[in-house]
Amino acid sequence: MSATLPVQKNDYIDVVFEDLTHDGAGVAKVDGYPLFVPNGLPGEKAKIKVVKVNKNYGYGRLMELYEQSPERVDAPCPIYKQCGGCQLQYLSYRGQLKAKEKQVRDVMTRIGKLDNIKIHPVLGMEDPWHYRNKSQVPVGEREGGLVAGFYQKRSHDIIDMETCLIQQSKNDEVIQKVKKICEKYGIAAYDEIRHKGVLRHIMARCGYATGEVMVVLVTRTDDLPFRKKIVADIVAQIEGVKSVIQNVNDRKTNVILGEKTRVLWGRDVIYDSIGDIKFAISSKSFYQVNPEQTKVLYEKALEYAELTGTETVIDAYCGIGTISLFLAQKAKKVYGVEIVPDAIEDARRNADLNGITNVEFAVGKAEEVIPAWYEEGITADVLVVDPPRKGCDETLLETIIAMKPRKVVYVSCNPATLARDLRILEDGGYRTLEVQPVDMFPHTTHVECVAKLELNL
Repeated sequence: MSATLPVQKNDYIDVVFEDLTHDGAGVAKVDGYPLFVPNGLPGEKAKIKVVKVNKNYGYGRLMELYEQSPERVDAPCPIYKQCGGCQLQYLSYRGQLKAKEKQVRDVMTRIGKLDNIKIHPVLGMEDPWHYRNKSQVPVGEREGGLVAGFYQKRSHDIIDMETCLIQQSKNDEVIQKVKKICEKYGIAAYDEIRHKGVLRHIMARCGYATGEVMVVLVTRTDDLPFRKKIVADIVAQIEGVKSVIQNVNDRKTNVILGEKTRVLWGRDVIYDSIGDIKFAISSKSFYQVNPEQTKVLYEKALEYAELTGTETVIDAYCGIGTISLFLAQKAKKVYGVEIVPDAIEDARRNADLNGITNVEFAVGKAEEVIPAWYEEGITADVLVVDPPRKGCDETLLETIIAMKPRKVVYVSCNPATLARDLRILEDGGYRTLEVQPVDMFPHTTHVECVAKLELNL
């Protein structure tokens, strides 16, 4: 295979990086053959070593930089090169926002064939550090002591860390204190190869507006030795703690949480608020990890919905009701649907918590519930979707096209599937008016978008 390629494995070559991939690697081309090289930035000249070749693309390692991009900065995190949590700390924040805007533009053209839509500059953060309100880290053992941190890139080796620059500092404090408390009582870390040991993960959730803290101990075993003493120490040492939870996951799996959850102390939820809406957040709730930018994202979705108080709105993939409750402030009636029963329980609880009565929530697949509503005569003036990374189910898109809501607001965490789905909706009679990218995850390659569509009448 490699005989016909312009490069061979172990070649050393000089290149100029032209672009960034969606996961943050520099892209260089040799006779049109792309090479993906971590830590390369567009415009930089470098020597690379080819480490792997495939039929259509290869991978390289950066060996020497001849010319640096003016947007290159020193990553402030001491474990950035080992840790797999961030990908873009070596790119200035201004450069990150430009790269994310280009990523959105490129997929709209390449995948969506949408050349003439308005794409706004990315809405970034004034201070793009310490924004994450949830930390969940694996626990391991080294030289008799516990370690807790993120996995090293492309491995399951845990990088022990004391601080993470994208976590709220309170979460760092919680992880360190809980690790030391468990170490004090000799709690054995989970060994994923032998499927032995007790403590698998420590999770900390922190209310951005309230300061309330939840600690979750994820264990392999139902029994947690010294449980009462561990809980007493957590409550004594961590200010703001309102909830201590044990989650039992006895399966051989990479999934963090198991089915069984018990409250060891305090409440089963903590509270937080975004704008005027208060939320109860359980250990399994999906709740956006960057509350400051979530407010920006949801306010943009609300703006695009252009509600006057007379509209019926359907919120597909409603989760714990975050967008639904924002919309309900301005709509006549909101219907939310979500496949996760726990999330719908949370959504109903959140509606009660805020005294919001013009919302109704249903459990099920959006692509099944919404067509059933449609047959019952429930139609939407505005339909909002906020699907997982894989985008909307095809049946749901077909239902939207058949139902013909006059506006669709599409909230997306994956620009590529957004572009694909916008193309389908455009072919079904909609026009994409504008797309607003929002930087929810600074220093990573992820970017969220809100798209505004209107029915061609």
